[in-house]
Amino acid sequence: MSDIPANRPQSTLPGTAPRQGLLGLLAAPRFAPFLSILLGVLLAQTFGRPQLGAWSVVILAAWISLLWTDPHTATAKRAKRGALLGFSLGLGWFTGGLWWLYISMALYGGMAPPVAGGALVLFCAYLAVYPALAGALAAAWAPPAGRSAWALGSTIGAALVFAGGWTLAEWLRGTVLTGFPWLALGYAQVGNPLSGYAPVIGQYGVNFTAALAAAFLAALSQVSLRGAVASLSLLIALVLGGWQLQQVRWTQPAGPALKVALLQGDIAQSEKFRPESLGSTLRLYGDWLSTLKANLIVTPETAVPVLPEDLDAGYLRHIERALREHHTAALLGIPLTRGATQYTNSVLGLGGASAYRYDKAHLVPFGEFVPYGLGWFVKLMDMPLGSFARGGFDQPPFVVQGVKVAPNICYEDLFGAQMAQRFRSPANAPNVFANLTNLGWFGNTIVIPQHLEIARMRSLEFQIPGIRATNTGATAIINAHGQVIAELPPYTVGVLTGTVQGHAGLTPFAWLASRYGDWPDVLLAALALFLGWALRRPRPQRGGAHHHNPSV
Repeated sequence: MSDIPANRPQSTLPGTAPRQGLLGLLAAPRFAPFLSILLGVLLAQTFGRPQLGAWSVVILAAWISLLWTDPHTATAKRAKRGALLGFSLGLGWFTGGLWWLYISMALYGGMAPPVAGGALVLFCAYLAVYPALAGALAAAWAPPAGRSAWALGSTIGAALVFAGGWTLAEWLRGTVLTGFPWLALGYAQVGNPLSGYAPVIGQYGVNFTAALAAAFLAALSQVSLRGAVASLSLLIALVLGGWQLQQVRWTQPAGPALKVALLQGDIAQSEKFRPESLGSTLRLYGDWLSTLKANLIVTPETAVPVLPEDLDAGYLRHIERALREHHTAALLGIPLTRGATQYTNSVLGLGGASAYRYDKAHLVPFGEFVPYGLGWFVKLMDMPLGSFARGGFDQPPFVVQGVKVAPNICYEDLFGAQMAQRFRSPANAPNVFANLTNLGWFGNTIVIPQHLEIARMRSLEFQIPGIRATNTGATAIINAHGQVIAELPPYTVGVLTGTVQGHAGLTPFAWLASRYGDWPDVLLAALALFLGWALRRPRPQRGGAHHHNPSV
């Protein structure tokens, strides 16, 4: 239904008739899935490149325009086409952005290249199911495309449905089977004004606003001149709202600034677990930990790749003694045991007032535990895999000169709501995040800046700084506003020194997520779906009369 009387001519923007011109040709059934794959590959290139982050919105808008060129009125047909286009987008998006997984399987996992390639495609096909769900819903609930412009209410409704469905699908992707939210749309926004929503509604909320912005941009291909003005106005309001929120400071500096030394050993992954290489690794990190002078030294994940009981009896004692002489504390990545049969991927706090230990809480499927029924897949790889025990999500921080430093390991920092559990107790609320990572499994690839982008989002959500010590990169210092202030070049041996000012306080996201997890964002997306559905419903005519345009 249109807000404009049926007997009134409607002025439309070029491209309103979707079956004409280049857009109509590309939207044809034989071309649309291939164009969708191409747009997915382009979308993947905006991750890990913050200067291109805003293009993720433009590329997604182009795909939504393609999604909305369906003239069918049958809901089932529209949903089927939307699912196909969503799956095609996801296949291009994830293979174009996660291709580095092949390196870990083929180069370090010992899988035959065809098997590794097939496994990568299958994994990306699984991830593509989620944008397929979003595409099916968005297509089914959008008005049919045609020569008439969409009504303003229908346009806003279609945009809300898309943003809500997209966000719910992304949340499912980040939750089901322990979740894999890498390349979530919100992460690409860390360098533009939409990131201002992060401390209020978190990454999934930024995901929602980016999807909504893309939908308003895509609506320009379907609306009248008046609708175009309204869509652009709403888009500008979203951007200005994010920019204004960037100016709000929810946390304040707390405690002394810490001088930190972040270690990057650049130990080749092929050598990391070889017994003949262990001596040089222990000497490298042992010398650094024993001689560097800083308030806090941080090593990468499993910098010491063997259990303490397998080390020389005096190794850790010597480091501890040197740290205390220098009035220095350290976070050391090392595997530990829990009881007689369990192993943990852990961090030891050395040089502190009391013994400290952090056990990784969110484990990596296949890398640190084997999902039920998939042991056969692990047998195809020649990797030192094990079944690790999990730590809790609300473990206390490591205190350095009164500053509370919360360690996390590897891709744990993908899960903002889980990290928010540390803010439940004001006494344990961290002032600094410390990420210990080893990305050596994936080579010198885009994975390094992609993970740095994710770490920046966590600092934006909580408005506290982050420090990262990695084996191969990106070893970096991030301030409380998500800006990288220092970074070592990837795949170099070195120590990054600098100062970090801790922050205290709670952002709205930290308060909500520490109590309710991701559910506030899920509720936001569900509410958008409901409002979008309500706006798309035909309005009853006054007096029961039905008007039609006799000229049609």
